[in-house]
Amino acid sequence: MSRAPQTRTLAAVTGALVLAGSLTACGSGSAASDDKVVTVYSADGLKGENGDGWYDQVFKDFEKKTGIKVKYVEGGSGEMVQRAVREKSNTQADVLITLPPFIQQADDKGLLQSYEPEGSEEVDGSAKGAGGKWTAVVNNYFGFIHNKKELPGGKAPKTWEDLTEDTYKNKVQYSTPGVAGDGTAVLIKAMHDFGGTKPAMAYLKKLQSNNVGPSASTGKLAPKVDKGELLAANGDVQMNYAQSKDMPNLRIWFPAKEGGKPTTFALPYAAGLVTKAPHNANAKKFLDHLLSREAQAQVSSVGGGFAARKDVKATDADAIALDRIIEGVEVFEPDWTDISENLTSYVEDWKSATGS
Repeated sequence: MSRAPQTRTLAAVTGALVLAGSLTACGSGSAASDDKVVTVYSADGLKGENGDGWYDQVFKDFEKKTGIKVKYVEGGSGEMVQRAVREKSNTQADVLITLPPFIQQADDKGLLQSYEPEGSEEVDGSAKGAGGKWTAVVNNYFGFIHNKKELPGGKAPKTWEDLTEDTYKNKVQYSTPGVAGDGTAVLIKAMHDFGGTKPAMAYLKKLQSNNVGPSASTGKLAPKVDKGELLAANGDVQMNYAQSKDMPNLRIWFPAKEGGKPTTFALPYAAGLVTKAPHNANAKKFLDHLLSREAQAQVSSVGGGFAARKDVKATDADAIALDRIIEGVEVFEPDWTDISENLTSYVEDWKSATGS
């Protein structure tokens, strides 16, 4: 799921539960009575606010090809897993798509069954779960954003320490660890950059004086940054790059520890077939479509992300711009086993440190 550590030259570029558009969440038993549907529970970021995201195109193409409609439920990664757990006795979701470490937690909780979609043989081994329980469908990287109009050139933040300055008083916000995938990523990156749990929590405690407060959805932070209500927030490359098409003041960046290099890590959208999925056959067809060459070729140009299949080499302008964003940024590989096993403890440490 993560790529091996590498270094490139940096060129920065410019939930609460959501039911997307006309795609409504299934009611109790409603999906099971209709053979031409598939219900997808997903982390936010891949569906466009104006109906122009990767999911929008994928859903349209899939329905045209198969006649199967997608019923879509969106929220934070942790929220989607928690909902699926609550529904284990009356399963509603067919496909679960989250950021790590929540896809691993879903597997640990018995929410996923084995299925290797067509095309998954072209996905890097580190981006797939043991036993075919899940596979990455869109590659992505964790990052931050800032308002480039309010903070141009030399005023732009470069380090974690910059965010604790008076300039950012009540102007910083990050999504909630343990609820949002990108919020959890804040903890992961801080623990890596500061060299452990204790120094990371000490930093986040200091940052709290500038922090606006928790947010269940990372996607809702970008509009605030674009308008200048916030100066900086967390996010991820795929989502923020896609948002920057309509939010011209966004700029993606990667905090470094003072005196160090900017860092990031792979944070892919990973999909799995839900145990006892009401529409098992339809779900398999949907997962096959997500990894089809057709859908993967649209990841950069439509979705603003990186194709999960190694044999899909995008050369469009968006793909080139995306590669430039992470040039010069050190990409590290988190210990996902440790994070999955100890996430509750890390979140509790964060709550204690920040008073959240």
